[in-house]
Amino acid sequence: MTAPVLVCGSMAFDAIALFEGHFGDHILPERIRTLSVSFLVPTLRREFGGCAGNVAYNLKLLGGTPLPVASVGEDATGYLQRLKELGISTAHVKVVPGTLTAQCWITTDLDDNQITAFHPGAMGMSAQNDFGAHTGAVWGVVSPDAKEGMFVHAERMNKLGIPFIFDLGQAMPLFEGADIERMIRLAQVLTANDYEASVIEQRTGRQIADIAKTMQAVIVTRGGEGATLMADGQTIEVPPVQAAAVVDPTGCGDAHRAGLVYGLTQGWNWLDSCRLANVMGSIKIAARGAQNHQPTRGEIDGLLRASYGIGLPA
Repeated sequence: MTAPVLVCGSMAFDAIALFEGHFGDHILPERIRTLSVSFLVPTLRREFGGCAGNVAYNLKLLGGTPLPVASVGEDATGYLQRLKELGISTAHVKVVPGTLTAQCWITTDLDDNQITAFHPGAMGMSAQNDFGAHTGAVWGVVSPDAKEGMFVHAERMNKLGIPFIFDLGQAMPLFEGADIERMIRLAQVLTANDYEASVIEQRTGRQIADIAKTMQAVIVTRGGEGATLMADGQTIEVPPVQAAAVVDPTGCGDAHRAGLVYGLTQGWNWLDSCRLANVMGSIKIAARGAQNHQPTRGEIDGLLRASYGIGLPA
């Protein structure tokens, strides 16, 4: 068994809708102050999601040992059963009586732009979920969750000496510049997509390259253009992996984090870990939903070898 990874964040049900048009054709910039738009979505699916659930799912595909840390509602019985069937521990998933599991409504247009609404539900109690001091974890991930919960989990890992990846993601509206700076001081790694990186720069008043100087690594994902790795005083462009199809971006960032942290648990360097992360993102985007792709470990290994000339550990 590989070393455990604490995966802190949301577990949610995703309602994913496809708008067969372009948001930009219906949102008038000059009327943005009185915005009132409606999108017909003939395709709608309900999926298992949430950042902790998604990262744990992808980490398990790689042969990792995820320990999701999340708070769910009384309606999560099916989700918990699914995790158990996948061989993923639910020991640190707390069921909060009288609440619903977090719910996310995601509408995607034909340009892969997304409009998301989120109801936190039980996630609002995440700060009360103490994963304890004896998990055996060698790495952690602090992904979008209730703001207080994100800080509590980060402080606990920092106190226990467990290095962790900070993923701001959909929690971005909750974090002011001072909040981001506080989290950066606790974390070893910062991950963000290119838009989130711009927001981080704007809110902190610092360039991402300057932030990278105070951390072990910063990784900025750029969709089909790959990723930018900043570590050890170097900036490296990590080329993308050609996806078999571009179907649904939901959960791609979480798949990327799983590949990154799996590489780190194997003692890989930053570049090879980022390469594996790119592979996982490319696999995910070819499937609808955040947890419906089912590559074998051998298939992941084959794509990693074909793309970068490296392979998964035996």
